[in-house]
Amino acid sequence: MIHFLYLIGFAVSLSIVFAAFTKGDLNAKFKYGVKSFGQFVLISLALAWVFYFIPW
Repeated sequence: MIHFLYLIGFAVSLSIVFAAFTKGDLNAKFKYGVKSFGQFVLISLALAWVFYFIPW
């Protein structure tokens, strides 16, 4: 569970930074931040699901 919280914290932090450096008005920055947050979380969960089935 703690890894998921770290993932969320990292995604929030990085999304805020990416949104801050995006060109455009405040609405466009907010949309980009939410979109990048969703992409970070969904791609990370998809990769974790794929890696679960790889025998190490």
